Amino acid sequence: MTPSGRCVDLRALAVDTERLRTQMSVEASSGFSAAVPSSSFGPLRQIDAGLLNVGYVDIGPAEGRVVVLLHGWPYDIHSYVDVCPGLAEAGYRVIVPYFRGFGTTRLMSDETFRNGEQAVLALDVIRLLDALEIESAILAGFDWGARTADVVAALWPERCRGLVSVSGYLIGSQDAGKLPWPPEAERQWWYLYYFATDRGRAGYGRYRRDFAKLIWRTASPKWRFDDATFDRSAASFENLDHVHIVIHNYRWRLGLAEGEAEYAELEKRLAEAPVITVPAITLEGDANGAPHPEPSAYANKFTGRYSHRTIEGGIGHNLPQEAPEAFAQAIIDVDPH
Repeated sequence: MTPSGRCVDLRALAVDTERLRTQMSVEASSGFSAAVPSSSFGPLRQIDAGLLNVGYVDIGPAEGRVVVLLHGWPYDIHSYVDVCPGLAEAGYRVIVPYFRGFGTTRLMSDETFRNGEQAVLALDVIRLLDALEIESAILAGFDWGARTADVVAALWPERCRGLVSVSGYLIGSQDAGKLPWPPEAERQWWYLYYFATDRGRAGYGRYRRDFAKLIWRTASPKWRFDDATFDRSAASFENLDHVHIVIHNYRWRLGLAEGEAEYAELEKRLAEAPVITVPAITLEGDANGAPHPEPSAYANKFTGRYSHRTIEGGIGHNLPQEAPEAFAQAIIDVDPH
């Protein structure tokens, strides 16, 4: 159901994409003195939220029910450039923020630790909702974004009206990260071990664009993206904190980097693999080349209204950009209203 109470099938919805993209505000909320242009979304907004000054897209009617779309690594907000117009046309207000370390999102203090652990990314979302005075929202994401949405849904279900998660239940822990996998699974996670070394940190810093393009190709082997599409997202990796946060994220997973004490209790709760009670739809592409669990392995982690969908047609890891219509339809279908 849409916010107006009518059923919508995006396959039958004709969208004037350019008209919808011009609905966005050109004013920055705080921090930066002017909005930053994007080649696809139009101007971005900026707002102070907790430790961050967050860059984000805000499209659709201001009174619409809110959807927050969370991107992955090494991707950015443009994974949702073709998801947003249909949702806005259906009456939703769509918020798409850059994670810390990406695009125009900045840590406001040079003294703040460049932390990439899962609880911190989730708290960034909670603080953004607070700053925007949004009580609750449908959360949707893939990769880092799916894990972050899972964490918010598990720890703060009152802030999450519904969940769409690519590859399902991705909440982890350092203890789980220390357990060995079969050789083929270990091979797929090669970059995890590369990042654990000084050579890997230096290599990612020097070759981050080449690195990202390699991940795009291997994670979505049937997606034929062009250079302009890649370059549009790769610009967000020039954020001064990007390498610090990415390396910390992956080293923390293996227990090779410490988190911060103030988040230890949250991580303890997450290590218990809490169930997700909010309405949820999980998605998987039929050609996802990135490491991912089988749907049967996590189905029992969703105890509310739940369904799983496999999206066919050679769809890889970056599902919202490769199959935007299916992703948007899942959001509409998970809406409890």
